[in-house]
Amino acid sequence: MNVLVIGSGGREHALCWALAKSPLVGRLFCAPGNGGIAAVATCVEIDPKEVDRLLALIRTEKIDFVVVGPEAPLVAGLADKLAEKGIKTFGPSAAAAQLEGSKGFTKDLCARHNIPTAAYGRFHDKASALRYLADQTIPVVIKADGLAAGKGVVIATTRDEAAMAIDDCFSGRFGSAGSEIVIEEFLEGEEASFFAIADGRHVVPLGSAQDHKRAFDNDEGPNTGGMGAVAPSPLMTPAMVDEVMARIIRPTVAAMAAEGRPFKGVLYAGLMLTRSGPQLIEYNVRFGDPECQVLLARMKSDLLPVLAAAADGVLDKLAIDWDPRPAVTVVMATKGYPGELQKGGEIRGLDAAAAVSPDVTVFHAATKAEGDHFVPAGGRVLNVTALGETIQAARETAYAAIAKVDWPGGFYRTDIALKAIAAAGE
Repeated sequence: MNVLVIGSGGREHALCWALAKSPLVGRLFCAPGNGGIAAVATCVEIDPKEVDRLLALIRTEKIDFVVVGPEAPLVAGLADKLAEKGIKTFGPSAAAAQLEGSKGFTKDLCARHNIPTAAYGRFHDKASALRYLADQTIPVVIKADGLAAGKGVVIATTRDEAAMAIDDCFSGRFGSAGSEIVIEEFLEGEEASFFAIADGRHVVPLGSAQDHKRAFDNDEGPNTGGMGAVAPSPLMTPAMVDEVMARIIRPTVAAMAAEGRPFKGVLYAGLMLTRSGPQLIEYNVRFGDPECQVLLARMKSDLLPVLAAAADGVLDKLAIDWDPRPAVTVVMATKGYPGELQKGGEIRGLDAAAAVSPDVTVFHAATKAEGDHFVPAGGRVLNVTALGETIQAARETAYAAIAKVDWPGGFYRTDIALKAIAAAGE
């Protein structure tokens, strides 16, 4: 089977890395890909928005299956356009991708189907939002409704901060994503991420992860797309997984089917584990990044049949085999990220990093090959990933690999997975 992966980040490198190991995969392509992906797939310089060029590539190379990595093409309807041409695709329709494309849509779905989530209000104008805010307890959460590249959420600790966040949204800071907002009750508890794969009717858990969003150690600095992850999260005990599946994930898949928006793809649930039980913070409709890297590092099953079963509606006939060991990934980013990037210079030593252990994989998130080395091509650049018998062992191996990377223009957090180690009692 010839396969095309859409995207260019560390998540897509992990997907291509896993698919390249499948004996069922013939030729593997990635559009547009990156310097590291080129080692396992043929990269083609096509932007995901260029649907006609993608369709031409699919015809020319006789692609049998398309895997869509990022959220923006899914919300824009890429899976629908491919399905119209009879092309088997992994990823939800635009109607189903509204679970990520509109926070208000998801909150309303939860309200209609008794799925536990924070109390909220939806607003299309500043004046009504400010009136609602006046009656809310502080802290409060302000969210731009649409896709804002992870930047459209503010946890406001004062009323002035909340009012400023509302103004930012309606003044166009986030473009059309902020033309509607959600004001949400602040939930107290521990955060966790949980992943499941659905085929429209059936849903199978993929496991949990813990992300590290802040740029610097001790959860300081600005929010980022993610500076590291550990899987599984020690907070997601078997009992908690069962509860999340029963109260949140399965009801969501059933609700989407009942409302004529059957969900096929990955459901990535951001959760708050409160005293009253797990509550949904938000959904994403794709693998997380860098969570995908630690999830796939632990997957022993062939990835292709898993994704194909979701597309074909036969997940109930599939069992997924997992490595029991935890995985840790540490993101190496260009200095200045998530703000103005410094010139990143040359990246060397990646072969030495990968040679530290058979359990190490270096995923490329934004690199370009130049002769015998790589150069950075974005903010988050590398995901150094390792398995270990314990979280501590996986962490030590990942950082031992990072020590081999020669990149003066990069930085990384030194405390990835420490909270998970403490929670696990290691």
